[in-house]
Amino acid sequence: MKKNLSRFLALLGMLLIQACAAQTNLIQGELETVTKEQLKYYLYYPEDYFSSEEKEFGLLLFLHGGGESGGNVEEIKDSGPPKMLVEGKQFPFLILAPQNSHAKKWWNTDAVVQLLDSVVNSNRVDKNRIYLTGLSRGGSASWELATQYPKKFAAMAVVCGMTPLPYAHWIDKNMPIWVFHGEEDEVIHVEESDKMVEKLREMGRDVRYTRYKGVGHNAWGRAYTTDSLYTWLAAQKRIN
Repeated sequence: MKKNLSRFLALLGMLLIQACAAQTNLIQGELETVTKEQLKYYLYYPEDYFSSEEKEFGLLLFLHGGGESGGNVEEIKDSGPPKMLVEGKQFPFLILAPQNSHAKKWWNTDAVVQLLDSVVNSNRVDKNRIYLTGLSRGGSASWELATQYPKKFAAMAVVCGMTPLPYAHWIDKNMPIWVFHGEEDEVIHVEESDKMVEKLREMGRDVRYTRYKGVGHNAWGRAYTTDSLYTWLAAQKRIN
């Protein structure tokens, strides 16, 4: 009996020692990190911006796709509003078009917002008329920005982007959204937009959806040449 008790106490002691040893391997730490991002960008001013010293303007933030990431900043002009500007199109608001500096990484949305805030604060921009749009990887980043900064944008247009479905709950319920997607998209399947639009509509959100028949991933070729898109954007204003 004494021998069994001694064995039990010895085993219990070993277990306690092991438990204490395991606890000592769990160390609490803290590190302050600093991330720097070098963002190149283009900034467009409407024709009448410099003729009035008091008038405030809206601003459209445009995020390009993966094909223009990490290369020559001139490549931003190959699609979307920047391409239209090169072709002579005029817009009633400022357009900020940064470049994702990483060819194989997602947009650094925190850095994008820092750039956006800097441009807004140094120009005559109406903070209640800041619009957001992006295509492909930039469309996905637009969904992300809308969830991370729900009170910043007056409206959003997403072209062939994708996002986790639960993000729908984090988007400002008062922000109107227009989604574009090609039915034959083999890069980001149209179901990504289908599900998100359906979820948002179930939640009573103001969502327009343009689904292009016979169009693949390059839905932006048609979406950004839709004149009513810019009329719709310019008509939106946040009510805080």
